[in-house]
Amino acid sequence: MVDKEPNDEPSVTRRSFIKGVIASGVTVSSVGYLFRGGEAAQVRAGLPGAVERLVTLTVNGQKRPVDVMKQETLAMTLRYKLGLTGTKIGCDRAECGNCTVLIDDIPHYSCSVLTHTVRSAKITTIEGLAGTNGKLHPVQKAFVDEHAPQCGFCTPGQIMTTVALLKVNPKPTRAQAAEALSGNLCRCGAYDYYLNAVMRAAEVS
Repeated sequence: MVDKEPNDEPSVTRRSFIKGVIASGVTVSSVGYLFRGGEAAQVRAGLPGAVERLVTLTVNGQKRPVDVMKQETLAMTLRYKLGLTGTKIGCDRAECGNCTVLIDDIPHYSCSVLTHTVRSAKITTIEGLAGTNGKLHPVQKAFVDEHAPQCGFCTPGQIMTTVALLKVNPKPTRAQAAEALSGNLCRCGAYDYYLNAVMRAAEVS
């Protein structure tokens, strides 16, 4: 038997590991859907409380079939079933705003939305803002230009909230912007930077 040299071991990056976990998770959950038997019969019978697990979501303009548990939140589905990890989970209690996504252009904390309740909605995540050629959305560019992100963990939620704000109020005052972003907590305390970014985005939009 020949011992392996240390440099013979395959290198595994964090990103490839996460992708592997996501892929295997989807496979396992799909197998569970195919062989769940009793629950499937309950859904077909239309019994109270029955929720179909295999659903199709419209995310970032694409139809995405996904197998979800009836108690599964949209944040969990987006991150761990669809691989859209730009949506961050912070408090997981609908308090910090890190997981904010747009549902029919309205900002929602995705950690407090059950996935099966948005089957007919249009869902937009941070990944859906940039153009197909990779060009940043004006709000994303404004955040970069104003050096708004610090650690960056809350940034996706801040951006999604800003996009929603500018859809209904293209020229907000700084006070209106502060009120709109008040549901997004920044543990770095970079609120002034974020507000500067909102005002810049309003100028160019």
